[in-house]
Amino acid sequence: MCNENRSEENKYVGSNAVYEEVQRTMQLAAYMNTGWRPEPEVREYLRKITGHEIPDDARVFTPLHINYGPGVTFGRDCFLNFGCTLLALGGITIGDGAFIGPHCVLATEYHPENPDDRHSLLTKPIVIGRNAWLGANVTVLAGVSVGENAIVAAGSVVTKNVPANTVVAGIPARIMRAIHTE
Repeated sequence: MCNENRSEENKYVGSNAVYEEVQRTMQLAAYMNTGWRPEPEVREYLRKITGHEIPDDARVFTPLHINYGPGVTFGRDCFLNFGCTLLALGGITIGDGAFIGPHCVLATEYHPENPDDRHSLLTKPIVIGRNAWLGANVTVLAGVSVGENAIVAAGSVVTKNVPANTVVAGIPARIMRAIHTE
């Protein structure tokens, strides 16, 4: 329920510089997501958005929703499918060869449980390891690392670190088995 006496209801909590960067990032992402663009053009937008080098073999299908470009790094030969959302104030690292399925959400941001503090914003980084694979509609929460070669089944919500070379599934995601390599 909304507190009608609260005068700062729509006030951004954080620094003005971060807010300005969020606005810049979202504007560039909106331009990038307008119409079809060839992969080299998408990578050029991502270079502007992140301020980092984007490997020429990184592939990102738009639309990509991102709120803070400087917080994201893309590895070599990684792939992000359509409709992903990156809430990146806490930092997101996407490893070499990582596959991220359509409509995944990587959320480095969260709010305190205490209602008196809930308007503040907390962050923890997310790391997607080398050759990790996130199926469609996976959500990865703040502070989680997905290990090298791991597979996260479609629709899972990842609340804890995923060990390398494992398959996890469910809400919350749990280890199902080791990766078969034969």
